[in-house]
Amino acid sequence: MAAKDAHHPDLDDVALTTVLAALADPLRLGLVRLLSDGAERQWGELDAPVAKSTLSHHLKVLRSSGITRTRDEGTRCYVHLRAEELEKRFPGLLRNLLDAEGHGATTVGLKQPRPSA
Repeated sequence: MAAKDAHHPDLDDVALTTVLAALADPLRLGLVRLLSDGAERQWGELDAPVAKSTLSHHLKVLRSSGITRTRDEGTRCYVHLRAEELEKRFPGLLRNLLDAEGHGATTVGLKQPRPSA
């Protein structure tokens, strides 16, 4: 799904249980951990141990629960963590989840660039 068609809920309308349910999945928690550095990432840069369609589903769950925001730029789609907004709505939530290092999160990384010839 392109970001221009995406729904980004107002966090004031998002229940804590919705956010917790989204973060209960180890892959989604791994994505949040990766995005917690504040950088915006192109979807194609994300290296997750799942098929592209599955990764797309997990990114949609994070977006629809208010955890991430996506945007289109040409044919590329970018995602970033709504950390400041989440901190205002649910103080300490992300920090506490991310401080629980390695407890159930699936490792997600960035794809290595191809060497230029």
